Amino acid sequence: MSECDASGIPGRRALTIRVVATTTLTLFISAALVFCVELISRGSLSQTLAFFQQPLRPSWTTVALFALLLIFLDALIGRAYHALFVIAPVVLVLAFIGHQKSLYLGDPLYPADFLYARQIVELLPLLASDRPLAAVAITCGIVAGLVALVAAWKFWRPRAPALSMRGRMARLGIALPLLIFFGSIMDYATYSWVRDRLQIIPMMWDQKENYNNNGFALAFALNVPMAKVVAPSGYSAKAIEAIPQAGPALPVLPAERPDIILVMNESFWDPTRLPGITITPDPIPNVRALQSGHVFSPEFGGMTANVEFEALTGFSNAFLPYGSIPYQQYVRGPVPSLASFLRSEGYDTRAFHPFAGWFWNRTPVYQAFGFEHFMSQETLPQLAARGPLASDAALVEEIIDQADRTSAPLFFFAVTLQNHGPYAPGRYSDATHSVEGEVSEATRGAVISYAEGAADGDRAFARLVEWARQRDRHTIVAMFGDHLPPLGPVYVETGFMEGNVAKRRAPLPQMAVQHETPLVVWSNRSGGVEGIGSISPSFLPLELMKTAGISHPYYTGFLGAMRERYRVVDRNMLVGADDASTPDWSQAKVIDPAIRDFRLLQYDMIFGKHHGAKTFFPQPMPAGMM
Repeated sequence: MSECDASGIPGRRALTIRVVATTTLTLFISAALVFCVELISRGSLSQTLAFFQQPLRPSWTTVALFALLLIFLDALIGRAYHALFVIAPVVLVLAFIGHQKSLYLGDPLYPADFLYARQIVELLPLLASDRPLAAVAITCGIVAGLVALVAAWKFWRPRAPALSMRGRMARLGIALPLLIFFGSIMDYATYSWVRDRLQIIPMMWDQKENYNNNGFALAFALNVPMAKVVAPSGYSAKAIEAIPQAGPALPVLPAERPDIILVMNESFWDPTRLPGITITPDPIPNVRALQSGHVFSPEFGGMTANVEFEALTGFSNAFLPYGSIPYQQYVRGPVPSLASFLRSEGYDTRAFHPFAGWFWNRTPVYQAFGFEHFMSQETLPQLAARGPLASDAALVEEIIDQADRTSAPLFFFAVTLQNHGPYAPGRYSDATHSVEGEVSEATRGAVISYAEGAADGDRAFARLVEWARQRDRHTIVAMFGDHLPPLGPVYVETGFMEGNVAKRRAPLPQMAVQHETPLVVWSNRSGGVEGIGSISPSFLPLELMKTAGISHPYYTGFLGAMRERYRVVDRNMLVGADDASTPDWSQAKVIDPAIRDFRLLQYDMIFGKHHGAKTFFPQPMPAGMM
């Protein structure tokens, strides 16, 4: 044996070369994977190149993170580069889903979205019928991808040497501590010097910019902690006690307790707002004649349950994390709502929705809200379909039938289904509307399909009003749209919007056009309520209680005082009663005490100790003790 061999220098040199080669190859694979993820999620080569070229973006931090994940999983699997077969399919599929969600709803993919994955699966047949060629292409792509993955695994596994136990432990020793440390700095609510140096800047108030600046993987990771809602600064029993009361100490109801029917009409909107086209006949003449104002929806094209949450509770999504879904994440016990209050006052409380009870987790949520009965697809009689879904007309007839058989005062809440998107041309073979204007046939067909569904919703509402008009009992009927429909390219082609989806942050006039839906509040005693204006769904309980002649410490007292100051409480903008807008209010150093109290009280009743329950949500006293 030579002197060099005895010293072990060639052996150490060979080991060094192997380590450098392995590290280089791992970084190259990671860079390629991150590039593909960004290309798919952004849908733009130029934006992807900019992400890697700009030094103030954490592209190379993401590459290093992926390399650590590959090294860590390789150590667990026991073979080099096998982790790629696990990580690559997952992140590439997530990136594709995120891109599709962004196109369809205008929001990136959040970890919370997987809480309603079952809803997406249930709607796939409807989506496939809207874009059959795309559905076929995606299906073929999935099959081809799975075949390629299996073939690559079979080809590579026998050629990749097994890692020694020493090599596996070395990989774990390097990767695991760094991954744990990296995870510890990803809580956006706490300051991290290291995170700042790595150019990871959480922008939770603007998720589009968050994903654009930090990249898909890091922005997705930053949103993981958002499942936990942190108590607002200053939250305590004393802070809740200090919130001023603006209404009665106890609820006050009229001697004749009115029946109340609230309908949230799926994607109900005025399509005549689309510029450059004329729709004949007017699709919503009845709602137009009775219209009280608008709902300023916090959502666009979907996320119906979030709008519903505001309308039933009088609370606001503005105080919850971006991408959160209260129905899925936060309603784990009784939450005060219109249903729980009216039920405590002797009302028969029922919710109606002609789809599965698990959808948006409605069955347990409605129970937590105090509804006595939930009439879902499982418990409703078979409703006639109009197009692919249960018709609005059939649902209204069922509501009328149940109301006629109810002796107690009633609060009925209904969520329609018929006009749920997508709006494929030819959805209704007997369509009665026509569209004139210089638009493509695809746009013309989509608008006709949407207008036909909106017209059915309008006629169904007119039927409900006419029925109520003939009743002796005081009856209040209200209806509003949850959000604008996901018409996508129609908006661009007609010039209604610059993109397929609405802006989340824009000047008030633009936000109003892209988020307002029609609102009607009507009484068979006093007629339509006028001059409500454009309000957040959280102010709907106030308008209903006022029309019913009911006073309540929260629904008319607290919300009444809030409404005197603001008409819209949105996470990105406050709109005062004088129409003055305050964008990015949550980032201000000083927040209006009224908004602070709103947030504190909502946290207290959903997540906190219920310090404000006795003051703002008192239970009725037993008979004989009043």
